[in-house]
Amino acid sequence: MDERDWMAERFQAHRPHLRAVAYRMLGSLTEADDAVQGTWLRLSRSRTDTSEVHNLGGWLTTLVARECLLVVLDTLTPAERLAFVLHDMFAVPFDEIAPIVGRSAPAAKMLASRARRRVHGAAVPDADLTRQREVVDAFFAAARDGDFAALVALLDPEAVVRIDGAARAGISVVRGAAAVAEQVLATGGFPRLARMAQPALVNGAAGVVFAAEGRPFAVVAFTIRQGKIAEIDILGDPARLRQLDIAVPGS
Repeated sequence: MDERDWMAERFQAHRPHLRAVAYRMLGSLTEADDAVQGTWLRLSRSRTDTSEVHNLGGWLTTLVARECLLVVLDTLTPAERLAFVLHDMFAVPFDEIAPIVGRSAPAAKMLASRARRRVHGAAVPDADLTRQREVVDAFFAAARDGDFAALVALLDPEAVVRIDGAARAGISVVRGAAAVAEQVLATGGFPRLARMAQPALVNGAAGVVFAAEGRPFAVVAFTIRQGKIAEIDILGDPARLRQLDIAVPGS
């Protein structure tokens, strides 16, 4: 087996994890698949020597993460991208950036800030599944107990929860640790459902599934960064559920 065939085999072995990382960064299965395939195409066309790579999985994860960040940068407006790159990467002052983007200095600062939030929101999620599961279990324990302070402590200050119940209803979004914790405890429904939560891997990350007669009717997917819950996706739309890669331990 030559080096290219060996790399293709190893890439395929890591593809589920790489797809999960890309999905958690981009929030779209289609974009995640495109990012992973784009990474492979770049890698297969290069003459990269991997003989000195001691952690191939980590190295491939970094390549996919970079591909995802390029996707995120492409979603920025030209003004946002210019303000962000010039200021954050080249330390150009906003009063010099302002005439380049045709805005005032405060407006240029806002453009860079908006772009920065989007780029930081696509940071690589934590890869340790054991640690992910500990955080998710702690979240549901706090929900069951109605412990607002414990929920806030587990959430990133900029945490986002997205609730996708059905295609017709659209997606409901709540932002901010306190607002997310309030949403979780707003009714007795979530704490009661928390008692029914079954641990599962959702697109390669720790999550939970709710099932009836062996068929999932709702899934909660988590994105955890630096030990904090950054994103929660609550999915109840049957069409979306069919697209997910869900693995329930013991099933």
